[in-house]
Amino acid sequence: MGDKRRNSVLKFTIKMQKKLLVLFLFILAAFVGLSARLFLINRDNGEEYKKQVLSHQEYDSAIIPFKRGEIVDANGTVLAVSNKVYNVILDTKLLLRKEEYLEPTLNALKRFFDIDPESVRAYIAGHPQSSYYVMAKRVEYEKKTAFEEFCADPEQGANIKGVWFENEYKREYPNGSLACDLIGFTTGDNSGTYGLEEYYNDILSGVNGREYGYLNDDSTLERTTIAAKDGNNIQLSLDANIQTIVEKYLKEFNEEYKDNARPGNGAENIGCVIMDPNTGGVLAMASYPVFDLNDVRNSENLIGMPLLDKDGKRVRTDGVAEYVTQEDIAGMSDEVMYQHLNALWKNFCIVDAYEPGSVFKPFTVAAALESGAITGNETYNCEGMLHVGDYDIKCHQTFGDGPITVQQGVERSCNVVLMNVAFALGKTEFVNYQHAFNFGLKTNIDLAGEARTASMIYHEDNIGITDLATNSFGQTFNATMIQMITGFCSLINGGYYYAPHVASRITTADGATIENIEPRLLKQTISRSTSDTIIEYCNTVVSGENGTGHTARPAGYMIGGKTGTAETLPRKNNEYVVSFMGYAPADDPQVVIYVVVDRPNVVYQDDAKYATRIVRKILTEVLPYMNIFMTEELSDKEREELEQLRIQIRTPQTEELEEELDEEGNPIPKEGDEGGSEGGEGDTPTEGGTEGSEEEPAGPNEVWKDFPLDPETGYLVDPSTGDFYDPQIGTRVGSGNSSDEESGDGSDGEWSLPAPPGTGEETE
Repeated sequence: MGDKRRNSVLKFTIKMQKKLLVLFLFILAAFVGLSARLFLINRDNGEEYKKQVLSHQEYDSAIIPFKRGEIVDANGTVLAVSNKVYNVILDTKLLLRKEEYLEPTLNALKRFFDIDPESVRAYIAGHPQSSYYVMAKRVEYEKKTAFEEFCADPEQGANIKGVWFENEYKREYPNGSLACDLIGFTTGDNSGTYGLEEYYNDILSGVNGREYGYLNDDSTLERTTIAAKDGNNIQLSLDANIQTIVEKYLKEFNEEYKDNARPGNGAENIGCVIMDPNTGGVLAMASYPVFDLNDVRNSENLIGMPLLDKDGKRVRTDGVAEYVTQEDIAGMSDEVMYQHLNALWKNFCIVDAYEPGSVFKPFTVAAALESGAITGNETYNCEGMLHVGDYDIKCHQTFGDGPITVQQGVERSCNVVLMNVAFALGKTEFVNYQHAFNFGLKTNIDLAGEARTASMIYHEDNIGITDLATNSFGQTFNATMIQMITGFCSLINGGYYYAPHVASRITTADGATIENIEPRLLKQTISRSTSDTIIEYCNTVVSGENGTGHTARPAGYMIGGKTGTAETLPRKNNEYVVSFMGYAPADDPQVVIYVVVDRPNVVYQDDAKYATRIVRKILTEVLPYMNIFMTEELSDKEREELEQLRIQIRTPQTEELEEELDEEGNPIPKEGDEGGSEGGEGDTPTEGGTEGSEEEPAGPNEVWKDFPLDPETGYLVDPSTGDFYDPQIGTRVGSGNSSDEESGDGSDGEWSLPAPPGTGEETE
């Protein structure tokens, strides 16, 4: 029995040994095969797999932001700049390495950056492994430096840990609201919106750089930095000094007339553009109200603007427009607030379309002269209205001007003359020339948001005889300020239509010029001879005895131009857009100015003087600044005005004497000079007068001269009707008819000017 058991165990042991040996050899072969495979992998793909493994490890990596390019004016004055600021970053893991780091760090963050310690505690509790938490954004350099100096103190800052700074740039506008509509601003992601910032966004923007760490072939952590590429700079044709003068007087107008006849601003919109007629360069462009480019969402700027609904439509109660109050702002939804801010941010000079009124009359006359439809020697009889189709279309001079020439028609702004000129021109040619002056098309000025008015002008297939009549004096079609002034420049510069532009040069961050933006001549609209004739006609608007633009003439200068008054929609609401387009000097235009006052806050809005007086104030300062010499004798009152403004009286004569001064700094007269003063009292016409003109007795069409003066309004009053008349030129004002210069009401009061094509019930 025992032998059997011993033999059985022996057999089992030998059998198992064989099996174990086989298993061992199999496992050994497997390990050999695996080792061989690992060797081959390491030999052929070792680097690739090594990089994949290392890529899962954390290494320092940071974006280096680019600096957005500067915007500077023609003289190099900085209008927009990006200054370096810093984001305050917390490394939670580092802060939690020691318990004694927490409280000193939180206290320092509160002290220097006003960061709430409790909010940081809450973040730490939920993210103990975080290495990147932005606690504050866009901290100024001074605060960052003060914090770092505090941390460097071995006693006070020894336990402040886990805080570091990330570079960023903040867009700033050193002049606040100056040229705000033209410049535009940037959003939080450093992208431009509105104006130049949006139009030239790609040029002003650069490319971010990057700093990151990696392991080299020896598995050592190294750093690589790819530098950021800063954006390019833009230099403008705009002159910040001229812009400042313009904005000063637009604000002055608003302050004078706000809350005057109704609550709200001095006008719904006020715009001014100044341009070099020989290049198309914009020297100034402004509108009112304005906003601070460093605080674009300040709702205080909305007070006094037209009240809008959530769709951006005017709010009217019983047909009367409402205006934004502090109470309205408090109750505005985000949607309604956005509509008002958008209305504030837009550039009135390039976005809003309106009926230009009599400022358009020189275009009609130029087209007729250029086409040969008239010679300019024609005489038309104005009886105060003209029957066109089924309607009697009135002239602003309701008593009629009698027989007057084309030139006198421009001087007096006679609708009857202009309608007859348009009839001589014909519908086809009128429409062709209107398009030749680019009405209905964008000027393509280098600003974002320009409106296109293609649907708001007539074409040959839809213009009727009445439309032709009213279009001739600038009603029943729409235009923008930039369209009007660009086209007008071609009227008085020899016929050359230049593309308007604001930028003049693009440079790199280190000042190297990339591109000079040269004047771009697009076409010739009229001939030099026609242009000379238009200048002659428009000069009489200011200098002529019956000119409508006397009050636009600045002290010491003779200028030319054209007034405009147009009724807004809906008709018969006694709301008007008044304007003046002018140029100086009168004999050689070097600068063109266009001022539009949209529904001035006065009882009787149909008076172009609300625009001409702004023009006068602006040019009184701008022309001497531009070194354009005075040519007219100064009255004592004008000299006093210039002295108060501290404007130097510069004429060609004083320029010659400038270097020959006595001990007191007074000019030394040349041999043969009498040494007397330049002119005297009465040598220069006052507002409404003309030098050397002889007063003629009142004729049958000038009965208004005998009307009594209303001292409260300053207008003459027709005793029989109660209508008001301008005391200088007899223009009817505030009569409730369609306009003082562009009236389209029928005598029976049942017909008024139609709306322009493509408009709704009201043009805004």
